Amino acid sequence: MDSLSQFIASTSDARELKRALAVQMRQQGYPYQQIEALLEVSQSFISKWQQLYRQQDIDALKLGYWGTQGYLNDVDKQAVMEWLRQRQTCQLEELVTHLDLSYGVVFKSQQSYYDLLHQAGLSWKKTQSARPQKDELQVAQKNTRLWSY
Repeated sequence: MDSLSQFIASTSDARELKRALAVQMRQQGYPYQQIEALLEVSQSFISKWQQLYRQQDIDALKLGYWGTQGYLNDVDKQAVMEWLRQRQTCQLEELVTHLDLSYGVVFKSQQSYYDLLHQAGLSWKKTQSARPQKDELQVAQKNTRLWSY
């Protein structure tokens, strides 16, 4: 039980803590109903982690999934950020092509490209080079076209 107490004191993840506390409280003789009420877990949760703890010790309580590795490592991502910051504008297609040709990276979701553009301080939304409301000639031409319909 000493290693369990050390684990509880050292873990920073709430899920691991809840698992360990459920096991510890059960070992101390707390009834299932009291553990359920205190930790807001089910009886099956308590039984599951208690059984896994008996079989595998502390390792059973630790999280097994730590996410996936990104397509770009830190050095490559920094290089992409520098490339983007050197540009005043960047279209999504330019970024897709640059990543594919330079790093062999093609993201599954366009959101990943948008995130890169956002981190570099660029917008992925289509913009006009100049605001037509500020150019009286363009506004007059547009109004003429609209009125002709």
